[in-house]
Formats: sequence, C-alpha cells, structure tokens
Amino acid sequence: MPYLVAPPNAPNPKSYPLVSGSNLIGRGLDNHIVLMHPSLSRHHAQLTIQDNGQVLLKDLDSLNHTYVNDQQIQQCQLKEGDLVRFGTIDMKITWNLTATVPNILSRFAPENSRIELQDLLEPDIPGKSGIGLKLKQQDDQTRSVDKLKILLEVSQQLSSPKELGELLDKILDLLFEIMTVDRGLILLVNPQTQELEQKAIKFRSGIPTGLRFYSTTITNFVYASGEGILTDDAIRDQRFHDSRSIVQQAIHAAMCVPLKPRDEVIGVLYTDNLSIRAIYSHEDLEFLAGLANQAAIAIDNARLYNKIQAEAILRTKLERFFPQNVWKKLSEESQLEVIDTKVTVVFADISRFTELSSHLEPRQVIAMLNEYFSVMVEGIVFQFEGTLEQYIGDALLAVWGAPYQHPNDAERAVKAAIEMQKAVTQLNQRWAQRWNFNIQIHIGVNTGVVAAGNIGSEQLFQYGTIGTTTNISSRICDVAHAGEILISQSTLNELKQCDVPLQQLPPTHVKGIPEPLQLYRLWWNQQHPPPQGQELMASNS
Repeated sequence: MPYLVAPPNAPNPKSYPLVSGSNLIGRGLDNHIVLMHPSLSRHHAQLTIQDNGQVLLKDLDSLNHTYVNDQQIQQCQLKEGDLVRFGTIDMKITWNLTATVPNILSRFAPENSRIELQDLLEPDIPGKSGIGLKLKQQDDQTRSVDKLKILLEVSQQLSSPKELGELLDKILDLLFEIMTVDRGLILLVNPQTQELEQKAIKFRSGIPTGLRFYSTTITNFVYASGEGILTDDAIRDQRFHDSRSIVQQAIHAAMCVPLKPRDEVIGVLYTDNLSIRAIYSHEDLEFLAGLANQAAIAIDNARLYNKIQAEAILRTKLERFFPQNVWKKLSEESQLEVIDTKVTVVFADISRFTELSSHLEPRQVIAMLNEYFSVMVEGIVFQFEGTLEQYIGDALLAVWGAPYQHPNDAERAVKAAIEMQKAVTQLNQRWAQRWNFNIQIHIGVNTGVVAAGNIGSEQLFQYGTIGTTTNISSRICDVAHAGEILISQSTLNELKQCDVPLQQLPPTHVKGIPEPLQLYRLWWNQQHPPPQGQELMASNS
C-alpha cells in the first residue's frame, strides 16, 4: 500500500494511507486527505491508485500548484521516494512505510489480536438455567483472563465512530451475546430536563414486549447514587417494596449500572431476568459495570464526534464567507442578530462571460471559475477583511462593515476592487498558456445602510445584507464597462484617501432607481492613463 508521509524527514512523521482508486487531497472536508492549510485549495490534487499499483498524481488547477521533486506538474506518475509539495506542504510518497520510521524493534497489527467471543462463551441453550456471565471456563484465574479478553474485544468493537442509535443497539447486542439476559435497556440523561429517557431496548426471543418494562425506582436509584445494584429477587427486595412495576412485571433478578465516562452519570444500563432467581452474582455485576464503562466511553466519544462534525460543517459555512479571524470569532459567539449597519458593497462580474465560456468545455469553465473565485475571495476579499455574501453565477458580492466594522471599510473595499482588476491580468497570463483564454471584469462599489444578519433557517443559513445599497452596487456594476471600477458618491464621501485618480461621470440613470446617480471611474491601471481632456479629480483628503 502506498503512503504519503509528512514531514518527509521527521523522526516521527505522520502517514496517510492511499486507498485503491481516487484519493483527493485539499482543505475541503469531503477530501480523502484533509489538510487545513491556507496554501492548499479546497480540492488541491488527486492521487489515483492504478490497477498495477502505481500512483498517478494530478493537480486540480490549484491556486498554489503541485510540485514533484521541485518541478511544477499538471500530471505525473510517482515513484518510491518522490518528494511532493502541495502548496507549501512537503510530503513523500513511499510503498515501504517502515523505511521512513527508524529504530523499529517489532511490529504489531491490532486486528491480529482480535478474538471471537463465541470461543470464550457457552452457547445459548433454550430452557437451560445458569449464571449470568456465559463463560466456558470455571477456573477463577482463567475466567479473569477471559473477562479481560472479552472487555478488550468489546472496547474494540465500540471504538469506531457510529451514529448514537446504531452504537446503543450494538451495546445491547454485545450484552445479550455475553450474558444471560431476558431484557436490556439503555436510558440516557436529557441535558435539558436532567431526567432519564429510554433510548434503546432489546428482548430475548420469546419474551413478550411491553411499552415500559423496567422499574423507574431501580433506574432512578442508580442514576442518583452513581452506583450499580444487583437484586437476586426484586419482588422481595426491601429497597424496592414500594415499586408497583417490579410486582407487575414479575421481575426476579435484575442488575443496573451507571454509564459514567468521567465524573458525571450520563445514563444507566439495565438488565433483568423474568424466570430465574439469583441468576446474577457479584461477579456478573462487576463485569456489567466494566462493560458499562466501555459503553459510556463509546457513547461520550460518539457525542463528541457528532459535535465535532457539526462544528466542522458550521466552520465550513463560516469559512466560505468570512476571513479567518472573523469566522473564528463568530464560531465562539451566539447566532448573529439582524442589525442595521453602514457597509461598502463590491459587486464584481465577468464581462461577456456566457460568450467567452462557450469556447471552453464545461469542466474547464468550472475549473476556471474555481480558480478565479479562489483568487478573488481568499486572496483578496479575505485579505482586506471583507465578507463574501454570495456567488451569483460568475459574479461575486462582497461587503465591508458587516458583521464587524473598521473605520476604513470603504478604503478596504476600493483597494480590494483594484486588486481584483490587477489579479485578472495575472490570471489571464496563466490561462493564455493553458486554454488560450482571457477575461475582463467590471466592478461597482456603493456605500450605505443595510440590514445585515443570518438569512434562512437555523440549520441552513447564510449571512446576508438586505437593502437598496446592495441593489445599487449591482446596478453600478451593470453600468461599468469591461476593465472598469465605478464608485458611488456615497463611497467617495467615505474615502479619506485614494492613491488613484478619479474621473467624475455625468449623472447616470440606473435600472430601478428613479434619480440619476453621481458616479466616479477609478483609473486603477497606471499603464493606461486616462485620456487627455477628461475631467479628473482627487479624492477627499
């Protein structure tokens, strides 16, 4: 099996196994190898394990490229020991993992130590009565070893992340396989009510099922005390003489233990037997407590895993629209409230995009747009601490001033617009060699008050701005020609300084706005100065 190893020459490098077929690497959570590093694109590169075992590396039009042995590549067959660089992340390809880790004394594969539970347990025999723990061996020392083996196997079977419902069913399946149980139940604490709620239940074949068979007296006692209990004849147990459910359900032997991964009880594991008194011993209670400890850790890990997954999804949403310092702060705060705030809006659109893109294959159009948006948003909008509001086809809408304001938001927005135009020149140089293709963009900038906040449901939201300010920026963009930046009077009023000349345009009517707008053209390209005789002005200083 081939591996990627990073850092290549570190004493204890981290290894990433490559699976048969396609392996994607990048910042996106849907990649096979996820590396949260700013130099990587969301989908940076693809490594394909071919039928002959060789690895084919392909760059997915990444922003910072892929290199093999310091040579930039688009596609390359890898060989043992090749040094691969994704953006600025150095890795090495190897088929011999032990060669990258010095001083290995021995190797151990955990899967080779797995046991079959059936080898240690008595089979279920209908009608046969016996002890609760179905161990074959009766020798005390052998039984102790076998119990440890079973608990180890239980921990291994519960170790991989699972959905909570699936995990709870697995716990009860193992319980029924290991012990003589008629009915089993898992109750978990509701974080809001702090009361036990039934989450999983299992009956031995032939046992009648009911709506609620367990004794809340027993389960609440264990939850409150944090201690496991064993009763060999619950009907006659003086601790539970007031419990009607014990009498009604004809519970004879029962055990109940807390699920306690750390200091706090998160639930209980309950089991009983309807027909055999004194079937359970103190040994059975100790074993059930050990099994419950493994189950509690697995349940806690499953919850943490689900929480991490939810936070990762939220972080991905925030990362798409906010610069890093903003989304980190947002992730620590509660849901954003809708507020009225002054913003500067930048609306950038690709000129004649439909006509231009007709000369490319659909996949090439997607690759081009991904690279374009990556440069515009991650390389420019976020660098000037703006917020991406949305993509609209080949256009993008970004705002400065929401959710957080700076005293120079208008200046940041204008500088970002200028950098966007300059970046197009660099992209065109790259695309001319690759696709014989180039673009131009036109940009509108406007400043005003909007309502800003989360739009949508709690699960599917998008941070956005609503108001005429946003609409006007789009209309100004429509007026701008290819390669132009037009700003409104309201934006000019906010500028304390501007390093490029401005040309005042005649009052301009835009769609949907009754009064003409006073617009200004930014002559951002110093290589192409404004024509002589046109009215120029300096910005407010």
